[in-house]
Amino acid sequence: MDTHPAQSPSPIALCRLDALVEGAAVALDAVAQAGGEPLDLILLRHAGEVRAFRNVCPHAGRRLDYAPGKFLLQRGQLICAVHGATFDAADGRCVAGPCRGEHLQAVAVRVEDGLIQLAPNQHPAAISGTSD
Repeated sequence: MDTHPAQSPSPIALCRLDALVEGAAVALDAVAQAGGEPLDLILLRHAGEVRAFRNVCPHAGRRLDYAPGKFLLQRGQLICAVHGATFDAADGRCVAGPCRGEHLQAVAVRVEDGLIQLAPNQHPAAISGTSD
């Protein structure tokens, strides 16, 4: 019988909250688990909330940034540089363009002690886009 309690994985810090200004987006790579694949993420600060999405357009599977880490943002919307799909920064829903009605894949994050971290309930398979 195992008498050791299960340890929860250590939180994965993504960046400092003060590095993400309101109305801006940053791109970063994170590894969800030891030995895991890097994840291309977009962090957005919108209406005081931090949002995270995979940096993959559902239309063509390409990154949304027009240059590494440079995004087109306009009036609370994130625009894919390749085909112009336009996503609501609040929920990642495509509101215009070739994949209207689809969503960016959200990644759960939390802010603790001034750090943006992957949320503890974020399952690595959900982050990496693999099915469970």
